[in-house]
Amino acid sequence: MKRKMIYITLAAVMLLGGLAFLFRSQLTVLAFDLFMADKVENSLQHSYKPLQSEQAPEPAVLQSEPFSVMLLGSDQREDEPARSDTMIMAVVRPKESNILLISVPRDTYVEMVGRGHKDKITHAFAFGGHQMALDTMEAFLDEDINYYASINFQGLKDVIDAMGGVELPIGKDIVNKGWNHDKFTIKANQPVYYGEDALNYVRYREDSDYNRTKRQQVFLDAVAKRLKELDQISRVPEYIEVMGENFQTDMQPKFMVDLAKQLMAGGKPEMTTMTIMGEGVRYGGVFYNEAYEEDVQLAKDMIDNWMNPDTPESQLMKPEAEAEEQPQQQKTVEAEE
Repeated sequence: MKRKMIYITLAAVMLLGGLAFLFRSQLTVLAFDLFMADKVENSLQHSYKPLQSEQAPEPAVLQSEPFSVMLLGSDQREDEPARSDTMIMAVVRPKESNILLISVPRDTYVEMVGRGHKDKITHAFAFGGHQMALDTMEAFLDEDINYYASINFQGLKDVIDAMGGVELPIGKDIVNKGWNHDKFTIKANQPVYYGEDALNYVRYREDSDYNRTKRQQVFLDAVAKRLKELDQISRVPEYIEVMGENFQTDMQPKFMVDLAKQLMAGGKPEMTTMTIMGEGVRYGGVFYNEAYEEDVQLAKDMIDNWMNPDTPESQLMKPEAEAEEQPQQQKTVEAEE
């Protein structure tokens, strides 16, 4: 009888374990909702920074339709103006947990909205903060952008350290040695990479601007994978506190909490990436990236396709395989900057 009870107990444990595995996403969402959602929402109040041009927002509701976000990584330091080191147009489709990332290299030559001249897109943030960066990105892609979210270098380093690092595919040492660049070396084949190395990974630009933007996309995917781990979900409020004033967005806190729950329930988000390529040129002795018209048009078509709520998941546009390297001419010119 005793042995029979042991078998029954083991069978019950296996059944419960199996159910927990099958419904782990739903259980994660339930735990998040019960124990952390309110705390996360309160923490995000400090990061909520609506733009001056925006009207008073309507009450946040569960997002089901596709929406767009301008993602900025800024290199703001105490002794110099801030610039946007990373600029990405993201389209999020919550129902399918699909995310499109369109990377715009920082040296891309575009019209500065509000300035009346063309310049590197990275300078829009330096000239007019988030508002000019958003306006300039919208004009370049001929698309309305629903939200922005930005984090600076310090915030990125702090949150990656708090997460215990991320896994990055670095097969050989990365050495930044340009005479006018910060000097650093990232050792290859480490099990995880912490804040300083992770930041240097996305900043390194001595091979090409194209490879730099690809590294930024790889980094975002690595962070998403890390956050999906069960031991990380409970620490989300801590990460928000760690970022503090280094993170800003005009997405309402409740909107972000509901979106997080929806994405968790949908499984691992699938990211599709594209980089707008261009040709290295010099105007007035200054290096710029003149975007290829066909790349810009493809980016616009993909954004329209993904933003259309009636587009079935099977018909979402994907970019063709991108070349592994930029033309040698552009790599050489850029390395001199």
